Amino acid sequence: MNTTWGVILFIISSIAYFGQAISAFWPETAARLGLAEAEADVDPTFYADGRGEAIWDTAVLWTLPLASLLLLLNNPAWVYFGLIGGGMYLYFAGRGIVVRKIMQRRGIRIGSPQSLKMATIFLALWGLAAIITIVMAIAAIGPY
Repeated sequence: MNTTWGVILFIISSIAYFGQAISAFWPETAARLGLAEAEADVDPTFYADGRGEAIWDTAVLWTLPLASLLLLLNNPAWVYFGLIGGGMYLYFAGRGIVVRKIMQRRGIRIGSPQSLKMATIFLALWGLAAIITIVMAIAAIGPY
C-alpha cells in the first residue's frame, strides 16, 4: 500500500509543485500550457493573486513530493513531511476553490468556464490526496 500511495502521491503532488514553479518563473509558458490564465484574460487582481500564490507555493509545496519519496524509501521521516505537506496542500486546495467561487460570484474575470472546471478538479484532487496522506501519517504514528 505504501509503495502504491507513494507513486500516486509523487505524481499528484509533483504536478502541483512543478506547475506552480512554472507559473512563478515563466508565467507566459504556464498560460500556454494551460497551467494558469494569461494576464490579458483575467482581472488584474486575480492575476496578481495567482502570481503571488505561485511564488509562495514554489517555496513551500516541495514538502509533499518529498514525503512521497521518503514513503517510497520506507523512511520514517515521511510521516512528518506528510503531515506538514498534507496540511499545506489541503490549505492550497481549499483556498483555491473558495477564492475562485467567491470571485466568480462577484463577477470578477477569473478565466474561462473550462479552465475553472479543470482548476476545481485538480484542486479537489490535491485536497483529497492531502487528506489521505494526513490520515496515513497519523495511522503510521500509531497510538501513544
